[in-house]
Amino acid sequence: MGIRPAAAAELPLLQDIERAAGDPFRSLGMAAIADDEPPALDLLEHCRREGRAWVAADDEGHPLAYLIHDEVDGTAHVEQVSVHPAAAHRRLGRGLIDHLGGRAAGSGLDALTLTTFAEVPWNAPYYARLGFRVLDEAELTEGLRRIRRAEKECGLDRWPRVCMRREL
Repeated sequence: MGIRPAAAAELPLLQDIERAAGDPFRSLGMAAIADDEPPALDLLEHCRREGRAWVAADDEGHPLAYLIHDEVDGTAHVEQVSVHPAAAHRRLGRGLIDHLGGRAAGSGLDALTLTTFAEVPWNAPYYARLGFRVLDEAELTEGLRRIRRAEKECGLDRWPRVCMRREL
C-alpha cells in the first residue's frame, strides 16, 4: 500500500469509492447520505491540480481510498476521506490522515480539522481514536462556522454533527 497524489484519470474511481463508502449509512437509517452524489469531477480535478487530493493505492497502484483537503483558518481541513468497504480495516483512512498531518506540519500549519457525524461509529468516534477532539461552539473559527452553515443548508443537520481538531 502506498499514498500518493491522485492522478487525473483516477478521479472517476474516487467517485466510485465514495459511492461504495456511502452505502453502509443505509444500515443507520441515513439513506439520504448513502444516496448523496460524490464530489463532482471538476471539484476533484481542482483539488488534484492544487495538490489537495491523495489516494491510498494497492500494490498495483489502484486507489482503494482517497482524501481531499483544503486550508481553513491556518489548519489543514479534511474535506472528505473515504475508504472502499472492500478495503476496510487496513488503516488506509488513518494513513491518509497521518500523511496529511505530516504535510501540514511541514507547511507550518498547526492542526487538522474536519466536520463529521457525531454518532456514526466510523465518523466522530473513529476520529477521536485518531487523536481528534470535538470543538466547543466557542472554539469554532469563522471558516469552520462557514462550513457548518453550508452543511446545515444542505440538510446534513438531520443527524448530529461536530467539528473536530487534531493538533500537529
